[in-house]
Amino acid sequence: MLLSSLGTSIANVGLPTLAQAFNAPFQQVQWVVLAYLLAITTLIVSVGRLGDVIGRRRLMLSGISLFTLASALCGIAPTLWLLITARVIQGLGAAIMMVLTMSMVGEAVPKEKTGSAMGLLGTMSAVGTALGPTLGGVLIAWFGWSALFFINLPLGILTLVLAQRYLPKDHIDSKTIPAKFDLTGTVLLVLTLAAYALAMTIGRGSFGQINAILLLAALFGVGMFVLVESRMQAPLIRLATFQNPVLSAGFAMSALVTTVVMATLVVGPFYLSGALVLNPVNVGIVMSSGPIIAALAGAPAGRLVDLLGAYRMGIAGLIGMAIGASLMAVLPTDFGIAGYVGPLMMITGSYALFQAANNTAVMSNIRPDQRGVISGMLNLSRNLGLITGASLMGTVFAMGAATANLLTAPPSSVESGMRLTFAVAAGLILLALAIAFAGQALSNRTPQ
Repeated sequence: MLLSSLGTSIANVGLPTLAQAFNAPFQQVQWVVLAYLLAITTLIVSVGRLGDVIGRRRLMLSGISLFTLASALCGIAPTLWLLITARVIQGLGAAIMMVLTMSMVGEAVPKEKTGSAMGLLGTMSAVGTALGPTLGGVLIAWFGWSALFFINLPLGILTLVLAQRYLPKDHIDSKTIPAKFDLTGTVLLVLTLAAYALAMTIGRGSFGQINAILLLAALFGVGMFVLVESRMQAPLIRLATFQNPVLSAGFAMSALVTTVVMATLVVGPFYLSGALVLNPVNVGIVMSSGPIIAALAGAPAGRLVDLLGAYRMGIAGLIGMAIGASLMAVLPTDFGIAGYVGPLMMITGSYALFQAANNTAVMSNIRPDQRGVISGMLNLSRNLGLITGASLMGTVFAMGAATANLLTAPPSSVESGMRLTFAVAAGLILLALAIAFAGQALSNRTPQ
């Protein structure tokens, strides 16, 4: 979990250096980050199901090996497009590690300890996210951009050795493998998710004709996927899964909540530099306070979930996020840095509590043979929220600021954009709360 999260965040800090090294514009260099995220997003459900079919240990070892090998290829890539290709391969390895980590931990620990385990995974994810920019900056300064990827070699080898030694052996009947994996559904889902992810990411914040075509293609893909899956004997995703209100609510809430979290990452740098006039070093320090709080809160949040229940703690996390987003819309204008950091800590700390509770609720309500695919869908909902947040919240911020060029916008415009963005964010969290209450009510009515 730490390695896959580190792979997401460490490359961001290197984009200016990569643009200079390869003499490429930002529009091309940003694909070093996007390729990794797109690979994870499009493949995350499929690898979860594949783990259920062929064995999670076997696939996990392959994923760690693939991630490590691809990291080496990234470090020696002579051209930008080879680097991007290697990042796609690295993203496939990361998708395997993300999904199977959650499903294997969910299977390994007793049900009454699931919250603590999920909280610890949340801590590792937050540590990887927080560590990336700082570690990346040091590595670039000392060794150059290749070190951003070579750092994964010793970490990957150590992880592979530990996994080889300690992960439980698989017990899979190999004769049933070919009939159980839904290749048609997998291809359809990958193409559909790729169309949606590209619709949300290309165009640098503007939504043009190509974006609209891709979004329509994604909607068509959803329809085709549902049609195909309803006729398959062994589908990739059983449509009956969505009849479970706990699972459906968990997926929807995860997407909404991560959309809001992404707003802090997209809007924060523009507000801190444009309205509060902080230099890049101080912007980085202030921005890191969020992931640090999430990392510190992860394990205690998991223990609270075990003690007080997943539903109750999930509601508490959502209420905390709603309060934090509401405060973020009004406090920074009057209280400066303190008015930004306080609400940010409330949002990220409450997010850690919600994640531990939601992951526990979802992973505790499934059959053992569905752990991989459900874990994949949970991670997918998170990634779709991140992608949607980057596009949607960036657009809302630009609308509030009433300017297309945020780098030259006056402080008053940036403050207006900030207020509108987090007013919308608070609304999204209230929607998640409504889904939580509705899901619980439906669950109470559904016979077990």
